[in-house]
Amino acid sequence: MIKKLLLSKFFNLIVSDTYDREKIVECMFNPITSSILAELEDGEKECLFLAEQSSVSKSEVLERLSYLIEHGFISKNSDDGKCVLAANSEKLTSIIENGDNFNATISGLEKMDSYLN
Repeated sequence: MIKKLLLSKFFNLIVSDTYDREKIVECMFNPITSSILAELEDGEKECLFLAEQSSVSKSEVLERLSYLIEHGFISKNSDDGKCVLAANSEKLTSIIENGDNFNATISGLEKMDSYLN
């Protein structure tokens, strides 16, 4: 029984992802990044398409999404040599819905508003 409990805790430590929630919120509410995420709401898209829609380079798209990719909020795959991105909607939504993140979300919205004004 104790062995099973220890293995369970060890597994949870390995599987759990630690990330800076405020940094995730900042990424999500950056005007360019948020427009890219909006494009991904309908499903996976090629990096080149996202770059064209956002008026930035393909490398800038990947750079802006790098933290989200690193922590599994966005998945990056190669399909016939083309870079394809897809959003993990459940994980992105959980950041916003988590009560602990409400203040960070409000702060993110205020930052976004300051960029727009």
